[in-house]
Amino acid sequence: MNPLRLSRCFRFRSGSAILFAGLLLVGEIASRAAEPAVDDLLKEAQTAFRQGDSTNALALATKAIAAAPKNPQAHFLRASLHAALRRYEPAVADFSAGLKLDPQATGAWQQRGVAYFKLGKMNESIADFDQVIALVPEQAPHHWQRGICYYYAGRFVEGRKQFELHQTVNKNDVENAVWHFLCVTRAAGVEPARAALIPISGDSRVPMAQVHELFAGKLKPAAVLAAAQAGDPPAARLSHQLFYAHLYLGLYFEAIGDAKQARDYIFKAAAKADENDYMGDVARVHAELLRKQEKK
Repeated sequence: MNPLRLSRCFRFRSGSAILFAGLLLVGEIASRAAEPAVDDLLKEAQTAFRQGDSTNALALATKAIAAAPKNPQAHFLRASLHAALRRYEPAVADFSAGLKLDPQATGAWQQRGVAYFKLGKMNESIADFDQVIALVPEQAPHHWQRGICYYYAGRFVEGRKQFELHQTVNKNDVENAVWHFLCVTRAAGVEPARAALIPISGDSRVPMAQVHELFAGKLKPAAVLAAAQAGDPPAARLSHQLFYAHLYLGLYFEAIGDAKQARDYIFKAAAKADENDYMGDVARVHAELLRKQEKK
């Protein structure tokens, strides 16, 4: 799915892109005349991270916090560093500390919401995404991430509404139609979901056309896998295409009540989570939720 478009062009993906969002967040409030020494520490931390020295980057950000504990920039930068390193609990703690100092920082609410999602804390994530929309109301149609949280929180009617709203600004996204289908299925059943399936054309990503036909009841699962592997694609592209095939086959089997095949495909997708940005985290979180259910 397309990244959320916030008014300041924040992008919320994994790895270095999360740090980039954090750097933009720092820039958003840089005009507030932070102490020069702290500014220098933050710049050094950013440089260290770009050079691959995450240990030093975190140490410099920590030093900046100690020097100016009431400066939200320092908390937000260290939070972004933790998030980029997939350390979501300390990221949440640092975003929370910064938000107490600057509750108008839209990007921090968004990033903390993403961190909560990656921790499997759906209600907390939704609350933060709601705060983003309260601060920037025009972003409500773009916030597909909130829709995914609604699905995992069991708030299927709200999820359906979010994906219908997202359709108004993103008309060619098979994934949006599929998540809408999933919410309708859980609220009303498979046949009503098929009747309400959002028509999509123009999504050229492989194997998205076949995924849409699968959920429409017009193709078998094998056709999705065949499309993902067709044409002998390079290894990296094949892996990416199979990730999406496995993720949406897992979600399809979950929708029709085949728990075994759902689990098998979700776990296959989760094995490639680190290579596939936000939707990779969706697969990983889904797999972790399944593990928790099995333990119960």
